[in-house]
Amino acid sequence: MKRPLITSTCLALALAATSCGKAEEQGGGAVGGGGEGGATAAAPGVTEDTITLGALMDLTAVFAANSRSILQGANLYWDSVNADGGVCGREVELDVQDHGYDPQQAVSLYQTMSDNVLAIAPVLGSSVITALRPSFEEDDMLVGMAAWTSDVLPDPRFQITGTTYDVETINAIDWLTREHGLQSGDSIGVVYFEGDFGGSSLRGAEYAAEELGLTVVPHQIKPSDTDLSAQVNAMANEGVDAIIVAAASPQTASIASVAQSIGLDVPIVGNAPAFTPNLMDTPAGPALEENFYTSTSMAPPSLDEEGVTEFLTAYEAEYPDEEPIQNGAMYGYASAQIMHEVLMRACEEDDLTREGLLDALRSITDYESGGTVAGVLDYSDPAVPPTREVYISKADPNAPGGLTAVGESFTSDLAEAYEFTG
Repeated sequence: MKRPLITSTCLALALAATSCGKAEEQGGGAVGGGGEGGATAAAPGVTEDTITLGALMDLTAVFAANSRSILQGANLYWDSVNADGGVCGREVELDVQDHGYDPQQAVSLYQTMSDNVLAIAPVLGSSVITALRPSFEEDDMLVGMAAWTSDVLPDPRFQITGTTYDVETINAIDWLTREHGLQSGDSIGVVYFEGDFGGSSLRGAEYAAEELGLTVVPHQIKPSDTDLSAQVNAMANEGVDAIIVAAASPQTASIASVAQSIGLDVPIVGNAPAFTPNLMDTPAGPALEENFYTSTSMAPPSLDEEGVTEFLTAYEAEYPDEEPIQNGAMYGYASAQIMHEVLMRACEEDDLTREGLLDALRSITDYESGGTVAGVLDYSDPAVPPTREVYISKADPNAPGGLTAVGESFTSDLAEAYEFTG
């Protein structure tokens, strides 16, 4: 099959977790919208034949596995769109760059690509997004972010695929009270990365704890911290009744393994980036199977919903020896679905420009993804995420993606009442 998403050399490099250059140099004086070739204002990244989106990913550092998986999911979706005629008669391409989870590197890469892309979708990393926000604002750039920090609210330039980390955590704690007996007077350990990701999740935990009469026991860590024996032993000594993980999969593996080894038998719930299915094949697998869950708007790849089944069928055909990642390939596919809707709406308005894309995003009030993202998505108000709904999924070595949904997606009353302060 032809792969117009990225040039074949660039795609191969990206999926090998190395940096790659522009798919092709494209200047700003291109036609804007018009499905039948009508011209509007000049639009960076748009020619008569192509629409180029930028992708700023971590292909060589802590989130390399997730980034590679995200590109797989995006590639699957845009392949199908391009095979069906593309958008406005144009094929969609990605200009992929590797920032190595280094905000300053991301800023430098963005400066070289920004004149040649219509939007940035996706960009991975809350700290990277924080560093780039002034540039996004200056360029009026629509940004599909592979992160769920509420710190970007109410900036109208961000396409959030699902709800934010704080709401994920609020829903998780509410679920723990209903399903695992967490009650007033109990303690919750929160192991969180320094920065926007961990800070957002911690805010949600503190809000839920205050409302429910719980105590938060916080432990801030760095992405380079992979042996969390000290933190887990401290939480055991503090008598925690559950653990929230706002970190990456190496930290999740350490927490689950150490907890099991010292007899700390409590539920462990991670935000979206906290799990990758390869963990089930490591020594941490049995501990994760026993006690680990995720709380996120992204569907587990095993979910029996039309959009998820379509994704999984395409993924298994294209990557038969790999496991889809919930916040990787599943996110990449779902985020591309939403960007496709944005591009089509801009095309219908004959305004395939950056301003046209921002208007198109905010015109979406009732988008249904077929289950790839929990809930009905409403982007009309940039001060709140498009949904507050999540799936709770349990680690399962026998399920595609290593996760099985626990019940239906939901929004807790606590999450519904939560007010964003951004």
